[in-house]
Amino acid sequence: MAAAEGAIAFVVESLVKNYTQVVVSPLVLAVVLGALISNFGLLPETCRLGLGFSARNLLRLGIVLLGLQLSFTQVRQLGAPGLALVIIVVAITFTGTQWLGKKMGLSSGLSLLVATGFSICGASAIAAMRPVSDADNDDMAYAIALVTICGTLAIFSLPTIGELIGFSGAQFGSWVGASVHDVAQTVATAASSNEDAQHAAIVVKLTRVMLLAPLVAGVSFARRRKQKIAHTTRSSNENAKLPPVIPLFIIGFIAAVTINSVFNLPNSVLSDAKTIEKALLASALVGLGAGVNARKLRRVGSRPLALGLISWLLIATLSAFGVKLLQIN
Repeated sequence: MAAAEGAIAFVVESLVKNYTQVVVSPLVLAVVLGALISNFGLLPETCRLGLGFSARNLLRLGIVLLGLQLSFTQVRQLGAPGLALVIIVVAITFTGTQWLGKKMGLSSGLSLLVATGFSICGASAIAAMRPVSDADNDDMAYAIALVTICGTLAIFSLPTIGELIGFSGAQFGSWVGASVHDVAQTVATAASSNEDAQHAAIVVKLTRVMLLAPLVAGVSFARRRKQKIAHTTRSSNENAKLPPVIPLFIIGFIAAVTINSVFNLPNSVLSDAKTIEKALLASALVGLGAGVNARKLRRVGSRPLALGLISWLLIATLSAFGVKLLQIN
């Protein structure tokens, strides 16, 4: 069931791209398909065990393979100013979005996933963060919907805004790479400019993706420490399982990045790994989507949308000022 709906997501993505030139992530479509079959009563109970396996195990394996698309060479290409821009923008967006979500009365899990998706790389980052958070499937679905909406708006609005503020070439690409959420949306936005812009956008964006590992590891460590403190205040008979200090799939992600940095892997191997990674993540997100409760999403209201729009404006503004101040070109 997960594999079949994941395949359908890729078919729909291809049709939409060919006939409308609109970029739609197959990962987003996978979540939608999973949610549709579940909420319309089309999901046999016998499939839930397999979908749960996909949501857990295939997700982790897909995140590991994502590491093969990255290398430490990209960081060197970026240089000190570019790296400073990425770290500062990610840090402020990640912490600021969570703070704002708390002030708006949203759950810590939803705020964390929105912060992760907007500061790192959209649906993939949200899926990677969910296992180490207290967020549920509904929080994940809402967060993915928000990065999809705002990322789509960026494709059409950033080229025009870039012209108005005088960004061109590598400056525009650096701004796009530092502010747009999903990798596919970043590529689509930068495609409106020249090759320098496209190259800069990809390098900056992939450097942001590399921050996924320390971010997830940091959240996991903080959550473990918090739970450990809570356990010491309770009776010693309560032995609830603590989350790992660093999740195993994050260690695998770092190992994959290291392998791609040390060894000169053939393009054919990297291409095949990327295809498998996308297939695994799509199947996993079908499983996650099947756990979404549409009624609960409606009860949350419009506050998450407001949080998403503000977070998008925050990262876009920070990135623009950063490109100007650091004189990235």
